Order: sequence, then C-alpha cells, then structure tokens
Amino acid sequence: MNRPAILPELDGLRAVAAYGIVATHVAFQTATGSAVLERFDYFVAVFFALSAFLLARGGRRPGYYSRRVARLAPAYLVCAAVVLLALPPLAGVTWEQAVANLLLVQVYVPHALIDGLTQMWSLCIEAAFYAVLPLYLRLGARQRRAALAGAVVLGLGWPWAVAGVADPATLNLQIWPPSYAPWFAVGLVLAELERAGLRYTGPRWPIALLALPVAWCAGVIGPRGLAHPSPGEFNVRILLGAVFAALVVAPFALGQRVEGTVLSSRVMRTLGRWSYSVFLWHMAVLYFVFPVLGVAMFSGGFVPVYAATALSSTAVAYISYELVEVPGARLVRQATAKHPATTRKVEEPA
Repeated sequence: MNRPAILPELDGLRAVAAYGIVATHVAFQTATGSAVLERFDYFVAVFFALSAFLLARGGRRPGYYSRRVARLAPAYLVCAAVVLLALPPLAGVTWEQAVANLLLVQVYVPHALIDGLTQMWSLCIEAAFYAVLPLYLRLGARQRRAALAGAVVLGLGWPWAVAGVADPATLNLQIWPPSYAPWFAVGLVLAELERAGLRYTGPRWPIALLALPVAWCAGVIGPRGLAHPSPGEFNVRILLGAVFAALVVAPFALGQRVEGTVLSSRVMRTLGRWSYSVFLWHMAVLYFVFPVLGVAMFSGGFVPVYAATALSSTAVAYISYELVEVPGARLVRQATAKHPATTRKVEEPA
C-alpha cells in the first residue's frame, strides 16, 4: 500500500478544534448563554473524525498500540497527577476517583468526572476507539461498510438501551463509547472515500463555515447548557455533531494538498502539535484564570476569560509538549520497539 499524502492543513485544523473546545468551556463557565458557543463542544466530534481519518487512511501498521500509548499516555498521566495534587477543589478526592482518572476509565466509574479533568471523558471514548480500530482495519471493503452501518445503528440505539438504568448525575451511561460511533464513522467514511480515489476540488472554507449554523441549531434544540438530554434529544445532538464534523473535516481531508494557506502555516501547524496538551490542561488553567482576572464564575466576561485561558493554556502546552510529550513518547518507543528509537518528534493525531 502506498503511503497516503501528507495533508498539512489537518494539523492546523486540530488547533482550531482545540481552541474551539476551550471556547465552549469558557462559555459555560462565564454563562454567556450563546447557543453557538455552547455547542462548540462539537469540536470533539472534529477531533474524533480527524483521528479516525488519519489512523484509518494508512491501513494496518505494525506497532500500532505502542504508538498510541506513546502518543497519549505520558502527557496525560503527568497532567492528571498534577491536577489531582494541585487543584484546590480536589483536596477531598477519593482514591477511587483518583485511580479512575489516572487509568483513564472515569466515564465507567460513578462520580469520577472531577474538576479540572472533566474534559477527559472524551479521551476515554477515544481510547476505546483506538482499541477496536485494528479489528475494523482487518476487514475487507464490504465488511467495513457493513461494520460502519452497524456501528452507527448501535450508536443511535445506545441512549435508548441505557435510559433509566442509572442516574446520570452518578454515572452517565449515555456518554459511553457506543454513542459516539457516528462521529468516528465520519472519519472512517472519509478514509474509505479517499481510498476509492474521491477528491474534493471545490471551495473549502465556505463549506466548513456551514458548521456554524449547525452548531446554532443544536444549541436551540433540546435542553440548553449541561442539562441531561432525553434519548431522542441525544440522538439529534449526535447526528448534528456528525454533520458538523463532516462539514469541517471533509473539505480539507479530501481536498488537494495546498501550501501557503492559513491552516498549513507554520504557526497553525505548531499549534496543532501542541493541541493535545492544550486540551489536557485548559480546564485546570481556566480554574485559576477567574481569580487572577478578578472575575466571578458565571458572571460574564467571555472575551477576557477566553483570551487569558487560551494564551495561558498555549504556554503550558508548549512546556508539556517539549518536556513531557516528546521525551515521554521517546521513552515508551524505546521500551517497546524491537529496534532503537529515533529522536523524531511525535506528530501523530491525538
């Protein structure tokens, strides 16, 4: 199999997704009431679709699981440990909560989504996808199409199957991995289309910007804010998230390689490499931004709080990337590889 072409704009797109997720958390904690910003959590769907596309387009490769561990584990463990030890609201955290967060299984443990680390629920889902992706890649083309269809059906049926099984305030079964199969399916379908030779040559940003009205629609349909949706409302939210991800990712994933664009610029590609650490640290950073700025939580001030959180998270992400992600990944590769590891920096998708 020929190695797929490098698409530099996807690095920049990861940066857009990371700072979009920062925006939605700032919006909630400043109580902006914006229907669009509240659904910028759909950039999680963009991350899921990007991961699925980038990992599936290359087909099966040796050392897959060790590369995934090398990419995710070092930075995550350091972030989780520091937040658990340093964030004031976690002074009374239980051992069960701490262990669940360190092992990245907090979505499966009651009351384990805790301050400063609540965003890690999506990383739990991503880890589950990483675990099953090699099984999907072993299938033939027809079997893959059937698996995709079955996964989407399972994803839409899951919220109905678990409705009323547990109190969502204690253990939210609705956000377990099956529910998000449609978001990963977006990236897997794009990989199949690329493999079939389909290319997109039309305008890209106009298509991607159509995601904004999708976010607005999702923001006004169903419960606002963090209220728990019914199974039907959750289905609508997932389907709109899949549309959002497709509109943002597809024009760039299936488009021709273009140099000199904003997304492929050195700045955006660098921010894309730091995006994983931005995601990891921004909630803990946000906790300290409010007292530093003298702004009360849920009292407005989105612009200054977002600016301070984004800039501070970027600075922390740079430190995390250089001192933890890259050397940590190198150590994992050295421990698991049959041949001496190189010093190449890690630039695989989060």
